[in-house]
Amino acid sequence: MSEEISLSQDPLQLKRIHHVEFWVGNAKQAAFFYRNAFGFSQFAYQGLETGERNHTSHVLGQKKARLIFTSPMGRGGPMNEYLDRHGDGVRDIAFEVADADAAYSAALERGAESVTEPHDRSDEHGTVRWAAIQTYGDTIHSLISYKDYSGPFLPGFGAKEIPGEDTGLQIVDHIVGNVELGKMNFWADWYSKVLGFERYITFDDKDISTEFSALMSIVMSDDSQKVKFPINEPAEGRKKSQIEEYLDFNGSAGVQHLALLTGDVIKTVRHLRANGIEFLEVPQSYYDELTDRVGEIDESIDAIRELGILVDRDEDGYLLQLFTKPLEDRPTLFFEIIQRKGSRGFGKGNFKALFESIEREQALRGNL
Repeated sequence: MSEEISLSQDPLQLKRIHHVEFWVGNAKQAAFFYRNAFGFSQFAYQGLETGERNHTSHVLGQKKARLIFTSPMGRGGPMNEYLDRHGDGVRDIAFEVADADAAYSAALERGAESVTEPHDRSDEHGTVRWAAIQTYGDTIHSLISYKDYSGPFLPGFGAKEIPGEDTGLQIVDHIVGNVELGKMNFWADWYSKVLGFERYITFDDKDISTEFSALMSIVMSDDSQKVKFPINEPAEGRKKSQIEEYLDFNGSAGVQHLALLTGDVIKTVRHLRANGIEFLEVPQSYYDELTDRVGEIDESIDAIRELGILVDRDEDGYLLQLFTKPLEDRPTLFFEIIQRKGSRGFGKGNFKALFESIEREQALRGNL
């Protein structure tokens, strides 16, 4: 690659994460779950009623977070093959870009593999330009730029409003990928070369380990630090790590979890627990020395303890976070709920407690 290419910090001119698309076995039921459990509201739909014969998609949003749940309408084909291999999971982390053609060309010039060449998608509301490239596992990045579109979501989608009860979730804070042993640096380099991302922070097996297992992680970020992608790989340990369990049940690399930002983690977690969301549990002893470890915080320690919320502090401030149990029968995808009070980190001080909690769940599943 030329020196000019390697120095470019934003070769694709990324604007934001446009949406995250899940391929699922039953999109209607998945949409019902995410509306009633997480408080998303449906606002768009694509299916038989809109003239789409091959698949059905339900589009949900809460503040700036937008999720699509898509299911095949027939047998065979890539979507059914994906579901057979992985179960329900994240297929597409889609970006809005300034110019889909330019972004696609820049990505391929830097070594990306094409999934879909740039093309117009149009309906009575106008046109968008769309392309896609491959990333780890069977995950892709769509590249979407707007021309003159004014419809409810994207061409081919009709408006369909089914309100959910807002739980305070605001935006996708970061998305974590699990990759095979020895592939973490490969994909970190890929995001650097292809998307112009930088290494935001690195964790090794000394940072993320327990008595039994360990992992390593590199966080990649765009130059604005609005798009952050931690990439995990397993590290050598006495027993099977959570990353190995994920890879076994997912069948390949893929998205491990989405972190959703809230402005009031106590209110959000109370609401989610009332809706039936199950979270990982940490020992009550975690809270005995919490104030000594993180200092004074604005939130009630009693409420933090009651809800099982984790707290960590760094040089910029502190954060509060909590992780759901897997959202599928396969122990693969889960969500993180996070509130940032200045901190730009990922809860390094919570790693040991968190991973011991995950190992307890693995043991119950017979997978440790």
